[in-house]
Amino acid sequence: NLTNLLAQDRLSLSPDGFAGLVWAPALVGILVPIGLLWLAFRKDLSGRYGPQPVHKARDRVLLYSASGVMALLLPALVSGVPVQYPAMAAAAVLLGLFLWRRRSALRWSMVPWRPLMLTSGLFMVVEALHANGLTRFLSGIAGSGEGLPALLQLAGLGAGAANAVNNLPAYLALEPVGDSPVRLAALLIGVNLGPLVTPWASLATLLWHDRLVRMNVLITWKGYALFGLIVAPVTVLAAVLALAAAQQ
Repeated sequence: NLTNLLAQDRLSLSPDGFAGLVWAPALVGILVPIGLLWLAFRKDLSGRYGPQPVHKARDRVLLYSASGVMALLLPALVSGVPVQYPAMAAAAVLLGLFLWRRRSALRWSMVPWRPLMLTSGLFMVVEALHANGLTRFLSGIAGSGEGLPALLQLAGLGAGAANAVNNLPAYLALEPVGDSPVRLAALLIGVNLGPLVTPWASLATLLWHDRLVRMNVLITWKGYALFGLIVAPVTVLAAVLALAAAQQ
């Protein structure tokens, strides 16, 4: 997540050091939503599923080449090299592969213009607010210290801000009050696990919704928000408790 990269850079942590800080809340952030989804849809998950028909790759060269790029990219992202370099290199190689092997698959409509424009606009709004005293205002309501109530307060504020605007500008707005590794981890919990209520809370949500619409899968925002109102608070609370426990 981009917010994690921003926090890792601010703390000057290696990938291993960052994982050592957030492993417990990250694990909770995976298991709690899975458990809640199972409770909500356990009837749909029962039964047996037969094997799906195997579709032969139309272009084995493209398949194996793209797979090789991804296999090299994943370790490169956690190697300590600034992530923009392997990411841009991988994107350039993949673009070249598709220009060579399947140019017809490339369309300008693949670029998520609307979510990108929305997020860019929110970034500009946050920067303008920073210039007009936003940090001073947030310092007064974000609390201080590394006790459990303070961490819950910061994580809750991060989750609320992410759902109000977007998790990336919310993180940037609150980053100055995350004045220690543990407080910054609590902020990450809020802005990473909390944006599950409003559609615009996370760019990933907008991108996935756009993808599902293209696949004719209907996800109503009302149902998403109602389920998120249950999942987000429970997940954020459990993750902060895990963070506090891991620091003992």
